[in-house]
Amino acid sequence: MGKSKLHPQASEFLKMAADWPPVNEMSVEEARRQSEANIPLINIPIKKTEDINIPGPPGEIPLRVYTPSQERGVPVIIYYHGGGWIFGSLDGYDHVCRSLANNTGFIVVSVGYRLAPENPFPAALLDSYETLKWVRENAGKFGWDPERIVVAGDSAGGNLAAVMALKARDEKGPRISYQVLLFPATDLSRQDTESYKLFAEGYLLTKEAMSYCRGLYAPDKASWAEPYLSPLLHKDHSLLPPALVVTAEFDVLRDEGEAYAERLTASGVPARRIRYSGMIHDFIILPQIKASADSLKEVAEIIKSEVAAR
Repeated sequence: MGKSKLHPQASEFLKMAADWPPVNEMSVEEARRQSEANIPLINIPIKKTEDINIPGPPGEIPLRVYTPSQERGVPVIIYYHGGGWIFGSLDGYDHVCRSLANNTGFIVVSVGYRLAPENPFPAALLDSYETLKWVRENAGKFGWDPERIVVAGDSAGGNLAAVMALKARDEKGPRISYQVLLFPATDLSRQDTESYKLFAEGYLLTKEAMSYCRGLYAPDKASWAEPYLSPLLHKDHSLLPPALVVTAEFDVLRDEGEAYAERLTASGVPARRIRYSGMIHDFIILPQIKASADSLKEVAEIIKSEVAAR
């Protein structure tokens, strides 16, 4: 499939972002500062937020819990933020989690997992899984529904969410009701899909930036085909939780995200697919693109409907 036409809002955003230095040409510290600066802070009212720390593999894992109402027994969304496994934060994704909590009525637990290169693979995976286990074990204490847990994330966080579903199944871990994979990276072993060829540069997330992030997260090239790094390459996708897989037309990760949805479907797992035409990678988290708010609300409505039916 060739290129169609960029959404006007995406086009305007790319013009504005044209002067931003490429991630792969900055230090990690600079990339993190730019990441935070590029996403405007939006204070979306919500009933309650609370920052807590839970025990992790080497130390504590910071979480932010979003509570939209006093209702008890509601499902929980565990949200893994994007940022190429090297940047992204609880603060940078605050507006996303507030929106998801308000529009679903669910609790949202945002995970401040360890970042590379200081903490390469599997640090983020371990923190993510510890959080999943903690939510399952402690949900009842907080009045949450331990039987309706959703794993969700965007980009690198979408990768982690997919891996959580696989790992929980493989290890007979916590039951996951639903997985929400937004623009996920599912195959770190290759960069030769059609979408990589079409959108390698000029559409926010570049091929070089993905190579850079991949190299910092997983320095050992031999590990790139491991199923908990590249969930598309897992040998078995059966008996996984139903999924929502969201992609953007002008995104290098488009094809591997859609291939993952197809693999789930072929394995008997209900997988709903949405491709946003004319849009760029992870636009749903960018307030500068006004359509992002409606798209995030659409995702929330699907989550609410799907989880309520289970």
